[in-house]
Amino acid sequence: MPVRKLWHGTLRKLFNVLPRKRRFAVYRNFVDCNPSPSDRLVLKIADTKEELEACFKLLHDAYVSSGFMTPDPSGMRVTIYHALPTTTTLCAKYDGQVVGTLSLIRESVLGFPLQRIFDLTAVRAKKGNIAEVSALAVHRKFRRTGGSILFPLMKFMYDYCHTFFDTRHIVIAVNPRHIEMYESLLFFQRLTQNVVENYDFVNGAPAVGATLDLRAADAIFEKHYASKPPKRNLHAFFFQLKLDNIQLPQRRFYTTNDPVLTPELLNHFFNVRTNVFAELSDRKKCLLHTIYDLPAYQAVLPAVEESGQDETGRRRHRRFSVRCPAKFVITSPDGVENKISLEIIQLSRYGFQAHALVPVPIGVWGEITIQLGPAETSQIKVSASRESEGGGYGFRLGEPDLIWRKFVNALYSGSTHADLEDATRFMTDR
Repeated sequence: MPVRKLWHGTLRKLFNVLPRKRRFAVYRNFVDCNPSPSDRLVLKIADTKEELEACFKLLHDAYVSSGFMTPDPSGMRVTIYHALPTTTTLCAKYDGQVVGTLSLIRESVLGFPLQRIFDLTAVRAKKGNIAEVSALAVHRKFRRTGGSILFPLMKFMYDYCHTFFDTRHIVIAVNPRHIEMYESLLFFQRLTQNVVENYDFVNGAPAVGATLDLRAADAIFEKHYASKPPKRNLHAFFFQLKLDNIQLPQRRFYTTNDPVLTPELLNHFFNVRTNVFAELSDRKKCLLHTIYDLPAYQAVLPAVEESGQDETGRRRHRRFSVRCPAKFVITSPDGVENKISLEIIQLSRYGFQAHALVPVPIGVWGEITIQLGPAETSQIKVSASRESEGGGYGFRLGEPDLIWRKFVNALYSGSTHADLEDATRFMTDR
């Protein structure tokens, strides 16, 4: 055995006997986050065939080299979760080449990959939307350069989750040899102390589940990093610094997803280049049809027997995730106005769900002003029809105005972010 390798092994063993708290402090002293990365680095949503293919190839090579999958003839790692409109794939490009990627998976009728082996009950009890961080890979030539790609990609992930993806909790399933990096540097907490010895999503490799509450993260990072110099200060890097390298999506409306998969892209990645659709169970094929229930997608989706169609599931799914502030005004018979602030989180053609910080009377009609986007406002008569746990309310609409009807029709008739922009140009032009 080479002397250098033996020496490193000895140091690693000595390091591992340190108390956990001391060991984690040492990890944090080795953080290297450049607050002024080169403008050759660009972070964006992967939204073209070329970018998505580069992400999937990078992921494939990283997973194969780690033993997390066997080589695929396509040279790509593509899963059913990549096919969902509630999944967003982020990429880091250096000199135009994709050198880092991760995918954010919001909950859908297919759930999360890790929920098959980890219990998310405790996370759900804290309220707030959950997203799984999955499919993380960095190009091998950047793996030994500190966090030159990883930390900007993680910052992009945090900014996107916090600002655009309406996410409070992120969850991960990682190999046990990597979990201490997430615990010590990023303050993830394990879902369970037990290691799952055989996780089929990564070729039977062992896995540890962990979660981070983004609402609490700012204070935790500040406690441990605020006194460190800029290149060690992950609190300033994640929560205070604005990186011009990050290209956040330009949204005209307060939606919370950025789907990019057209029928052509779905067909290319899941039928032509891989067999992902063909290898789905009948149940998952049915669920896929409830997600993409538009005529333009039928030709590329896997065939399902008519008797297998789940109409109940279809109706449940046709809700759209948004984050729209609103003001609900109820006027009493003597002319006194009661103004209630709401945040609309889901909408459909004739109703919506919203959160309120104060009680909302059930069955009382009033007028609501909804901010659909920075410059798009709808005014409608509504009443709360039901109350749910944690200040949630279901509302029914009276006669929707033109803005609401055309906005919701655009959501129903398109499946990508570009579809929505194209179908609602009337709002700018009116």
